[in-house]
Order: sequence, then C-alpha cells, then structure tokens
Amino acid sequence: MIVFMTVVNYIDRGAISYAQEAIIGEFGLNPKTWGQILGYFGYGYMFGALFGGMLADKKGPKFVWIVVGIAWSLFEMGTAFAGEIGLALFGGSAIAGFAVFRILFGFAEGPTFSTINRTMANWAAPKERGFAASLGLLGTPLGALLTAPIAVALLSFTSWKVMFIILGVIGLIWIFAWMKVFTDQPEDNPKVSKEELAEIRNEKQLLSSEKLVDEKEEEQVPWHHFFRNPTLIMNAIGYFAFQYVNFLILTWTPKYLQDTFDFKLASLWYLGMIPWAGACVTVLLGGRISDALRKKTGSLRIARSGLAVVSLLLTAICFILIPTVNSVTAVLTLMTIGNAFNFLPNSVYWTVIIDTEPSKAGTFGGVTHFFTNIATIVAPTLTGALVAMSGYGAMFVAAAIASAVGMVAMIFVKPGTSKRKIKPSSTASRPSV
Repeated sequence: MIVFMTVVNYIDRGAISYAQEAIIGEFGLNPKTWGQILGYFGYGYMFGALFGGMLADKKGPKFVWIVVGIAWSLFEMGTAFAGEIGLALFGGSAIAGFAVFRILFGFAEGPTFSTINRTMANWAAPKERGFAASLGLLGTPLGALLTAPIAVALLSFTSWKVMFIILGVIGLIWIFAWMKVFTDQPEDNPKVSKEELAEIRNEKQLLSSEKLVDEKEEEQVPWHHFFRNPTLIMNAIGYFAFQYVNFLILTWTPKYLQDTFDFKLASLWYLGMIPWAGACVTVLLGGRISDALRKKTGSLRIARSGLAVVSLLLTAICFILIPTVNSVTAVLTLMTIGNAFNFLPNSVYWTVIIDTEPSKAGTFGGVTHFFTNIATIVAPTLTGALVAMSGYGAMFVAAAIASAVGMVAMIFVKPGTSKRKIKPSSTASRPSV
C-alpha cells in the first residue's frame, strides 16, 4: 500500500514536467520563470514535511495519510485551472496562480516520507529496518519511471488540464482503499499473526546502540532535540544532496532532452523512464546491503554512513562526466548510473533517524525532510538560472557538487541511540530533555 501511495505521489508531482511545452506556450513563460514554477512546490513541501511528521507521531500515520491524500489530490486537480485563476484573481499573473497551487500541493505531499518513517518505526523489526525503509521508498524511482509513459499517454489523448484532473481522481480512489486496509500498529491488524508480532517486537535482535519505539520517551524528547544531535544534522545534509539530484532529474530531464537533442513529446514516454530504471533496483538493494552490513559488522556506522559515503562519491563522478560527452546515449547512460548510485543509500537517511531516535521517527523525520526539501526549491530554480546563464552543462556540475557536499557530511554521521539524562522540569511535573 505504501509503495502504491508513493507512486501516486510522485506521478502527481512529476507530471507537470511533461506538460511544460503546452503550459509555457499557453502562458508565454521562459526557462527562468518555468524554473520558478517548478520550485514553488518545494516551499509548501518543506513545511508539510515538518508538520506532517509531528502529526504522525501525535495522531498516528493513518490519520495523516487520509488528510493529506485527499488534499494533494484536490490541489492536483486545481492545477488545471491555476493559470486562469492567477489571471483572474492575482493581478493578471498566471505565474502567481501556479505558485499558489504548487505551494498548497507541495504542503499536502510534504508529510509523505516522514509519515512513512513513523510507519516503519511502528512496523519493522530492527534487523530489517533498512530493507523495510527501502521498500517504502521504492515508490520514488518507480513513480518517477512511470510518470513519463503515463503523463505522455494522457497528454497524447487529452489536454494537460484533463491530465491533472484524471490524476487527482486516481488519488482520491486510492484514499478509500487505504482507509480500509491500513492500521497504525501491527497489533491492530487482524492479518498479523502472534508469531509475526513477536518477531517485530523481539528485543533480543537489537544491537547495543539500538532500541524499539518507546511511547513514554516520545513524550520526554522535544522536537528541538534534533539540533543538539550532530548525527541528525549531518544526515539531513547528506539527504539534501540526494534530493537535489533526485529533483533535478525529475523536473528538468524532459526539457533538457527536448532542448538539447530536439526530441518531441512522443519520444519522452520511454526516454523519461531511462534515468530511473537502475534506481528502482538499487533503492531496494541498498536496504538489503545496509542490513547485511549491520549483521556482519555489528556497526551501524559502516552499515549506514559508509554505504552513503561511497554511493554519493560515485554519484558525483557520474554527473561531473556528463558535460564531457555529446551523444544522447552517453548522457542517459551516465545519468542512469549516477541516479542508481544516488538511490542506493536512500533508505539510509531514514534508518539513521530510526536507529538514533525511534520514538521520534515521525517528528525528526519531518525536521530532516524540512531541511532536505530546500533542495526541491533550489534544484529547479537554480537550474533555471544556470541554464539561462551558462547552458545545460552547468546543471550537471551543480549536481556533482551537491553530491560531494553530501558525501563529506555523511562521514560524520554516527547512527545509534545515546544515553541522556532526563531532568525534572521546573515548570511541570512531566520530565523533559
């Protein structure tokens, strides 16, 4: 259910990239203003991630899924009318209309991954946290891969406005299925056997630096404890690097292929899939590798941080090479390999949070995603400016630099719980950190 939800989520956010030619032509936009429209999504996404994670800890994941799923589906449908609404209500500016709907849409989609993290903290046995997280994240590259054929097919048979309406309706249908199937805890699900539940809650499989979710501790640890933990801060920087590359490919690949190699929309249904093919495999493989390293070495730092450092280095190498080649085959090959390496440690950024603060997996996941998703603004907006000034080669250099920064940050990540003293509060009887 989570994989399908993430696929819907990513198709909804990425479809606009394939409608760019029609939207730009209809409203007289240029690369810079188009980059701004793509970047507006990130403003809402950041804050949605922050508050969604906190809400998932307080109200439970199911409540959050239902609310945000309905909201993002409605705003996806509203995007079809955003330009006209901007012209009519926001000073004659179509860009303002798209800004409003993309920000609201981003806010509604923002809680997705921090809520997935809280779900995995509730449901996953410690020995398979890496793979469980990677399974939840599979929908990211799979959704991005499927965006191309689905968006192109819809645009080939109908208008870009009808495409947004159809995608929104699909999201609403998914929500009804989710309401019937999902439960916040495995204890609440009739399909979970006693044997399976015992395996999930088995404390004997924990490393010395690991622990299970503790609801009492959840009340004692405030959200701002995140900023007192260097591991969580550096992990967020590493995840920023991943998101920069991810969102760059998601938003700018269609226009890059059209402008540089003169491909038409009909060709993008399969070309747009290529950069995501390897990532669909490596996102799952990375979770397996991370869990295997945890079992073999007994070191969360090797299993999580080490995997991310190597992967980000290889990502940077691939993207720095792209401006040196000229054929579309070479470009797509390097982009595909680089994106595959980028996704290899995708689960790591989330399992580091669960390993370090399982009782705050939603809240701290939300804080992490808040800062990470600055990349969803920076990547498309900066790329638009770079392309206007220096051409498309500059956007790949920027991606390599972002990966290198993330690699350095992950060197300093030390996953695992730490002992801390709980001091009585001077203003209340309940303890605080």
